[in-house]
Amino acid sequence: MVTQASQARRICEARWLGTVQYDDGLRLQERAVERLRSGDAPEQLLLLEHPHVFTLGRGADKSNILADPQQLESNSVEVHETGRGGDVTYHGPGQLVVYPIVDLRSKLRKDVHSYVRNLEQCAIQTLADFGIATMRRPPHTGIWINGRKIAAIGVAVRRCITYHGLAINVNTDLSYFQRIIPCGLAWAEVTSMQKELSVEQNPSQVRARFLHHFADIFGYDDVVAAGQQSDDLNVLNGLNDLNS
Repeated sequence: MVTQASQARRICEARWLGTVQYDDGLRLQERAVERLRSGDAPEQLLLLEHPHVFTLGRGADKSNILADPQQLESNSVEVHETGRGGDVTYHGPGQLVVYPIVDLRSKLRKDVHSYVRNLEQCAIQTLADFGIATMRRPPHTGIWINGRKIAAIGVAVRRCITYHGLAINVNTDLSYFQRIIPCGLAWAEVTSMQKELSVEQNPSQVRARFLHHFADIFGYDDVVAAGQQSDDLNVLNGLNDLNS
């Protein structure tokens, strides 16, 4: 339940969920959207990793998945159609996936365009903290190092509440991107923090810096940790209740 204190001080809860199957992650988002709308939960950030999966955004071209069904099966890669924007992308181990569940009915986030630009800025400033200079590349979304994409963004909004979000390649196995045309851009390369810095990165440090910038850019007084992984997600029992 949202308390008067959390309303007076603008608080966002952050939940690190570990590795979550894509379908389970989507159900968690949908549950969080409904709880926020009903006033039973505050705005939240769901932070996680997915097992190997290719996702197709609204209107994506399925031919941008280059791997055939046998290759997908042999590499344990699932394929899911989604309600987010964008074309095809990859999620997998070594990525930081962030799903913000926030209400856009705020002067700081009054339209989807501003929200996406702010989300991009969170990634830009996070990467800068590790010495990686990045940029936007309009009209394409995401974060770039010249022609190399290091973070993908694809959002959806349901009755003014956001879900889906962004993925930063931290220690990602980039070979999986060779099995697709990422975002439908045949000319684009994909990179990661590990590749750019030539050393494996500490994921918890990346998460901490992202949370810092998210609070600052979106105007929260604080982003607080909420719950433990075992309390937030029990996939084996199908209990996708954020506050059970």
